Amino acid sequence: MGSFVAQNKPHAVCIPFPAQGHVNPMMQLAKLLHSRGFYVTFVNTEFNHKRLLRSKAPDALKGFSDFQFETIPDGLPPSDRDATQDVPSLCASVQKNCLAPLRDLLKKLNSSTSVPQISCIVSDGIMSFSIEAARELGIPEVQLWTTSACGFMGYLHYDELIKRGIIPLKDEKDINNGYLDTPIDWIPGMEDIRLKDLPSFIRTTDPNDIMLNFLGSEAQNCVKSSSAIMINTFDELEHEVLDAIASKFPNIYTVGPLALLSQNIPQTKLKSIPSSLWKEDFECLEWLDQKEPNSVVYVNFGSITVMSDQHLREFAWGLANSKFHFLWIIRADAVMGESAILSVEFMEEIKDRGLVVSWCPQEKVLLHSSIGVFLTHCGWNSTIESICGGVPIICWPFFAEQQTNCRYACTTWGIGMEINNDVKRDEVETLVKELMEGERGKIMRKKALDWKKKAEVATKHGGSSYSKFEKVIKEVLQPSEYFNGYM
Repeated sequence: MGSFVAQNKPHAVCIPFPAQGHVNPMMQLAKLLHSRGFYVTFVNTEFNHKRLLRSKAPDALKGFSDFQFETIPDGLPPSDRDATQDVPSLCASVQKNCLAPLRDLLKKLNSSTSVPQISCIVSDGIMSFSIEAARELGIPEVQLWTTSACGFMGYLHYDELIKRGIIPLKDEKDINNGYLDTPIDWIPGMEDIRLKDLPSFIRTTDPNDIMLNFLGSEAQNCVKSSSAIMINTFDELEHEVLDAIASKFPNIYTVGPLALLSQNIPQTKLKSIPSSLWKEDFECLEWLDQKEPNSVVYVNFGSITVMSDQHLREFAWGLANSKFHFLWIIRADAVMGESAILSVEFMEEIKDRGLVVSWCPQEKVLLHSSIGVFLTHCGWNSTIESICGGVPIICWPFFAEQQTNCRYACTTWGIGMEINNDVKRDEVETLVKELMEGERGKIMRKKALDWKKKAEVATKHGGSSYSKFEKVIKEVLQPSEYFNGYM
């Protein structure tokens, strides 16, 4: 009976876009599906799976019941570099090269006698070739959009921006001459938005720009071809934008924050399955344990952001001059074209109050009581994880929908302050002091804690995101012939 039950489990194939900020939420979702009785196949690119193996002991990915990893090639030249690949090249290659390998993998899985037949495909919203593969094989599918709803709405309107002649830009000077301050008051559910608040790939003069066309087309493919879309957000946070999306595409399910929803997973060995493509430094948590509540500035610009050596120095001395304790995550590839190196003078200055490491378990850090402020690039994972921790943010958006998240954080949600793109140490020092001990910082911390409570309510039993997750399983992912016992 045991093998019969295993063979008749629903089988979800999960396919993240091959970048850290997309792998994390897909892994959280995969574990949630497993906890609901699904057999899970998690599909990394060959390049990222090698990175995952390098970042962990190899046996960390083995020995899990009903959870396996598979790989497909991304079409790019082989590399041993421990960093995210060039994003435009990766997007172009994935779109062009991944359908055939995925189709072959799905056929291989369905012909195997050791795993159940595939019952559904869950793919990243910017891996829309999977929709075609699912249709060819007659398999139900759903997309996971790993950005904010406001970011998704921005991408959905790339086509209309082009039709209206607003983008591409007519001249490179439009980036700095005030043109980006143009109000965009016609996107449903998005008030007080300027052109510069929309996802940054509009900032090009090239109508054939890879990212402009890739993100616009992937967003449209989602709403035109997918049977359902999950978004890693919750209703109360983005209700106006969500209502506007739902009016055009009703099969939308808010299932976030996935980091909080994942707390419903039983404490099993499965929970330890890693998703970090970098080796994480857990000793920083012990360092945080020694600090007072709300006393530490956490600084992390994510897995892709790069900066000039000059900006690195300005951030460094701004943090040092603030005199607060800080934990700063600096990837080896964080500086354009060279290694990120901080001066001996700086390291001597901050030796009693600063800790610099290359990567960390960010969810745990942001939930730590010692964290008072988060200096961030405003990637969606970082933004919503800061909300989960009730931590206000200083925003330095780099690209993509980070500018959109920044705008909402600083206005609609009231939890952040933006730092100038051409960062100066005096501004870093001033903003850190204001958010750590000033009146505006107290107001934003209270607002962040309010949003944390609302996120917790949404993801608990009976909450909006908890209920939507159950609903998408019953309505899309788990056909009725599977055992009810797995619910």
